Amino acid sequence: MDNYAEIYKSELLNEVVPFWEQYSVDQKYGGYFTCITNKGVVYDTDKFMWLQARQIWMFATLYQKVKPNDAWKKMALHGADFLESHGRDTGGNWYFSLNQHGAPLVQPYNIFSDCFAAMAFSALHQIEPLAKYEQIAKSTFQNILNRRGNSKGKYNKVYPGTRNLQNFALPMILCNLSLEMEPILGSDTVQEVTQSVIDLIMNNFYQAQSGLVLENVSDEGKFVDSFEGRLLNPGHAIEAMWFIMNLGLRNKDYDLVKKAEQIMYQQLEHGWDQEYGGIFYFMDYKGHPPQQLEWDQKLWWVHLETLVALAKTYAWNKSPKAEAWFKRVHNYTWTHFRDKENGGEWYGYLNREGKVSLNLKGGKWKGCFHVPRALLEIWKTLEKVTENK
Repeated sequence: MDNYAEIYKSELLNEVVPFWEQYSVDQKYGGYFTCITNKGVVYDTDKFMWLQARQIWMFATLYQKVKPNDAWKKMALHGADFLESHGRDTGGNWYFSLNQHGAPLVQPYNIFSDCFAAMAFSALHQIEPLAKYEQIAKSTFQNILNRRGNSKGKYNKVYPGTRNLQNFALPMILCNLSLEMEPILGSDTVQEVTQSVIDLIMNNFYQAQSGLVLENVSDEGKFVDSFEGRLLNPGHAIEAMWFIMNLGLRNKDYDLVKKAEQIMYQQLEHGWDQEYGGIFYFMDYKGHPPQQLEWDQKLWWVHLETLVALAKTYAWNKSPKAEAWFKRVHNYTWTHFRDKENGGEWYGYLNREGKVSLNLKGGKWKGCFHVPRALLEIWKTLEKVTENK
């Protein structure tokens, strides 16, 4: 495993980061373009708040964890200025999208705009400690906690009182978001928030009998036999497990780390496509046809988050199983998602057979986040393993 740290470091610094530096900056109106083809052509100028915020976080984190590169700090501040000026409604809720100029397009129905805005301004405060960045991060985080019971608020399409479901995504995000924001939230707040969501994930969404993690459960934390209730998203569950491993290591709760490792493997083994390789996007808990027609696609973030989880597992226990699975997923991911012809950022969407479905490098759902974050996490994780030897 010794050589992998350098491979991931080189890809991050020589290919992926330069791609976003070259093609994503809107010098005229501020913020970033995310809809970019494999040739670096911007094909849509709408700006999606959670992707804007993710890119701010990414460049602030590079500045903090790799080196104090002034260009990276400037890039983060460029996005922050745009979000600060245009990103929120009068109630402090973050819109889903704006046009190129910064005028609202889609209402703030999606709480993940808020989650990544909080993460972005918290990271920015670490490299540029202005009171306004801390205030934005803290007020947004509190707004997230206030909306936990009904995150979509008045934009919720569900008929009230019929089939109320809890979704896995917000508890998962809160595990990582709270830890990311610990420097400004304080350890007590992080402990309080994360303990509640860990309990929810490990005792309600995780089904011990099957070993699988549901995407939706009832308000009482029970299985609901419906399309939504049977939904599995292996990549989501695997990503959550490396968040929980981080929290377990922070708290010296090694039983929790072992449990997260076990659950991670259960999702990976269940979600692996034995015929074509790679990890399915969606599955049905009972093996029925999923409602998502894209269920058998192979997505970039699913495989990269799995590699992060496996790298952290290997760093934790040096197990041959972690090493073998890491190499297997690495070979699939680097063979299929990496753009060997053009270089730069990676492709995001493959069909089941592993062929590229869309030639985009970024879009409405894919931006400067999962690829560079995973490359950074894996590089730093495996580098420590080598240093400790």
